[in-house]
Amino acid sequence: MSLKKEQEELLSKAYEIGYSYEKIFHGCAQCVLAAVMDVLGEADDHVFRSATSLGGGIAISARGTCGALTAGVMAISQRYGRERGNFADVERVRTRCHKIGRKLLDKFESVYGSNKCADVQTKLMGRSFDLLDPVDFEEAIKAGAHEIHCPGVVGNVVKWTLEVILREKA
Repeated sequence: MSLKKEQEELLSKAYEIGYSYEKIFHGCAQCVLAAVMDVLGEADDHVFRSATSLGGGIAISARGTCGALTAGVMAISQRYGRERGNFADVERVRTRCHKIGRKLLDKFESVYGSNKCADVQTKLMGRSFDLLDPVDFEEAIKAGAHEIHCPGVVGNVVKWTLEVILREKA
């Protein structure tokens, strides 16, 4: 199933917003959420704030899942996940949400080869970086982390997240 021309234009705009946010503000997880929220017109400051330390593979360590990917799955879960009032989830809303989130995970891994931040950094910049370490931070900047690579990942995740949402909605 292909997306309509308007949807393709929306996805292109979404990519640009995500790319720009990461380049200007940094914090891949929050940049993905902000861009998705802006495009969908569904701002939630609590969800945005909860993504603060998810960037850079959890607490900018590069040791965990890419923060952009994590935020994309958060955006999907915010829309399709179970609610606290239905914690028992007899309807298995969680299962449906997992299947939708897996679409984003599969797309991400097909492009970057892994969901782990360190692996993505290595693929794009030749090595991974602990961004709390001042020397590593400077090396990441020199390698184009915040000018090219991370903005591209964020832009892609925003686009793919919205693509999943649009296709699921259809």
